[in-house]
Amino acid sequence: MNGRRQKTVDRSQKANGKMQKAALLLSTMCCLLPGEIIDRIAISAGNQVITEGQVEEEIRLTAFLNHEKPDFGVAERKKAAGRLIEQALIKRDMDLSRYPLPAPSEAEASLRDIQATYAPDLLYRQKLQEYGITEEALERRLLWQLTLLRFIDYRFRPAIQIPDADVKTYYDQQLAEWKQQGIQSIPTLEDSRTKIEEILTQQRIDQALDTWIAETRRQVAINYLDEALK
Repeated sequence: MNGRRQKTVDRSQKANGKMQKAALLLSTMCCLLPGEIIDRIAISAGNQVITEGQVEEEIRLTAFLNHEKPDFGVAERKKAAGRLIEQALIKRDMDLSRYPLPAPSEAEASLRDIQATYAPDLLYRQKLQEYGITEEALERRLLWQLTLLRFIDYRFRPAIQIPDADVKTYYDQQLAEWKQQGIQSIPTLEDSRTKIEEILTQQRIDQALDTWIAETRRQVAINYLDEALK
């Protein structure tokens, strides 16, 4: 490692140390403010922080979208914290690459779809209240989901190449299943190629994302102020 690169590492380590101390100080100060609702910092990931309130909101929103009862047990809080850490790492990469964010209006179609599942509107409003979330928080979540999906595709798809041999292998496996199921009208390999290539591409994007997250977690200082989320 040359001298310039070593200095960069040293400065980064010092900055991470200062940030962690500042996060701890902020968390301590929050406890000292009387008469206010406290949203304590639970985790710091690089220069981003995740609060206890964000962990709880992640649980509520996920349960709402999945039509499930919110579970605030330790296991689910850890899962929610893990998702938020991954999102923070991806957000960091977005900022570094200056990725253009979609307009808030682009999430409106998703919001209308959700509203339709809880029709009429009165039931939708009741459910929001029941889950303890606001429509604004739901809109932010839907916009973030859209942003996340687009960025992952933008970030990893260009490097994905699907060899013909992989397409043929996937088709042969599917062909055997079709025959076993007694399906008569079986598409040809060429008719199936585009669909198979997209399926394999999505699988490889998921694999690339998992590898990237694992590597990034090792590079970014993640500090748990709430040890129960570790």
